[in-house]
Amino acid sequence: MDQASAAMLQALERQRAAFTAAMPEPLSARRDRIERAIALLVEHQAELAAAASADFGHRSTEQTLLTDILPSVSALKHARGHLKRWARGERRATLFPLGLIGGRSRIEYQPKGVIGIIAPWNFPIGMVMAPLAGVLAAGNRALIKPSEFTPRVSDLLADLIAQRFAPEEVAVFTGGVEVGTAFAALPFDHLVFTGATSVGKHVMRAAAENLVPVTLELGGKSPTIVSRSADLPRAAERIALGKMMNAGQICLAPDYLLVPREREGAVIDALREGVTRMYPTLLANDDYTSVINARHRARLEAHLADALAKGAEAIEVNPAGEDFAASNRNKLPLTILRNVDDGMTVMQEEIFGPILPVVPYDTIEAVIAYINARPRPLGLYWFGRDRAEERQVLSRTLSGGVTINDVVFHVTMDDLPFGGIGPSGMGHYHGIEGFRSFSHARSIYRQSPLDVAALAGLKPPYGKLTRITLQRELRK
Repeated sequence: MDQASAAMLQALERQRAAFTAAMPEPLSARRDRIERAIALLVEHQAELAAAASADFGHRSTEQTLLTDILPSVSALKHARGHLKRWARGERRATLFPLGLIGGRSRIEYQPKGVIGIIAPWNFPIGMVMAPLAGVLAAGNRALIKPSEFTPRVSDLLADLIAQRFAPEEVAVFTGGVEVGTAFAALPFDHLVFTGATSVGKHVMRAAAENLVPVTLELGGKSPTIVSRSADLPRAAERIALGKMMNAGQICLAPDYLLVPREREGAVIDALREGVTRMYPTLLANDDYTSVINARHRARLEAHLADALAKGAEAIEVNPAGEDFAASNRNKLPLTILRNVDDGMTVMQEEIFGPILPVVPYDTIEAVIAYINARPRPLGLYWFGRDRAEERQVLSRTLSGGVTINDVVFHVTMDDLPFGGIGPSGMGHYHGIEGFRSFSHARSIYRQSPLDVAALAGLKPPYGKLTRITLQRELRK
């Protein structure tokens, strides 16, 4: 075992020992930890935003505050406000006739112990603090591995968390792939991973060695359906906002559009107009975020080159006609692709950047078949006013979540569970579902003082009462 692995294991064991010694902790201890996390974010918001911008090459301060800090504070406040109700035990039905003679069934929600959180680079603050809200509300301790692609944010979070929390409460370990690999292999009581599906498979495999339950928040190709009944200018502007936010580097970003064949040109024109209104320039625009690094810029450019070589038409949305090729930065404009097909890499892999393929359709049945023939997405978006068609799409497709007449917004609802299905993830956090993901629902049955087994003929020697019980229960 190397030094980093040994240090992480020692930290986990220290947290587990502290957790066990403190059982049962009052809710006030959980509330205090949540309030410290809120204070950390509110008091150091400017430093965190500056660190994020430095890591990205450029990232809007307002965007970091709106998409990283604000959702984290909101999730923590939501957990604080609902903590008492969430932690309350529940009475459950008792098998007849045991309930009539004194038997009682209930559930108590207990913290699991030490939870591991592996966070991605695209929202390097929010993807640490949002799951931490549920972890702390449920009464757990936490070890955190932030992304090596955002080292300034990761180091700052490590420092700030060390100032606010004892190491036996919350601790951060930074480092590269080797540290991340060793972190995923630790014997946690639960592990949360947010990131790419390909990496999620490795994380799940590592966790399986210790039978660690996992919450995987992955991604995939989230389809966006524009109905014939949609308000086109409004839909296009909202799609443009969701796609351009964080330069498309969002697991829930609209990955590709499904549009009525006869309205394809109109949709593209409306998208261009929406982008131009929000971003009249791009290269020197403080509101527009850079692609995270040269490696990811090259990945996106390779997608475009592959699509063009295979017959796609590229429409670059560059309102000011700026020269991105001459720039030594990693910003990229939105590129809309027409005439795409499944042989192109851009239609096979999650895009995670400012590229938007457009797929025309003739019928809503064809749309549903197209989506269902592909891996289950993390998000699905539908724009329109036809409630029958809306219900058809909702009832005949599967996705982690849905936003109707907008994109991404369902993840901002603190009381809705956030999670994927199949290749887009498993498990949930946010709200009460997050609290329960990080809690053990402990079943408790209190038996009647009466000799139930004898009364029901459940113990030898078996006889008449046994036969009566079996005849009564074993019938249709």
